[in-house]
Amino acid sequence: MGQSALDALDHQILQMVAENARVPFLEVARACNVSGAAIHQRVQKLTRMGVIKGTEYQFDPEKLGYGTCAFVGIYLKDPTSFDNVVEELKKIPQVVECHYTTGAYDLFVKIYARNNHDLLTLIHDKMQPLGLSRSETIISFNEAFSRQVPID
Repeated sequence: MGQSALDALDHQILQMVAENARVPFLEVARACNVSGAAIHQRVQKLTRMGVIKGTEYQFDPEKLGYGTCAFVGIYLKDPTSFDNVVEELKKIPQVVECHYTTGAYDLFVKIYARNNHDLLTLIHDKMQPLGLSRSETIISFNEAFSRQVPID
């Protein structure tokens, strides 16, 4: 789906909900000079098109007891096992992202762990048996920022 299918109203709606997914449709409607029903229909259209993938609450991992955030580059013993490994990684709740990548790694994952010892246990006991030949771990000290892609 190309960006050309989106008009100025769609962009305005997306910018507002990107800043605050809980903004009331009537507030968006007032800012866009259209009816609340029009906003509701547009949001439904954007959702059907796959532009809006859903809404969710964002949690602070540290406040939930996850003091360690790490990125792990994974090298697989058998690169044809990509799909199986990804399915098994989905079963580990602390693995919150998984990416197929170019470059050195076969897969690149983001993990939240309670602490460094918990991270070691996750990698050694839960991930290593999935068919990793080795992994490289980068621990994040602090997330400087996180944001949505720009809406042009």
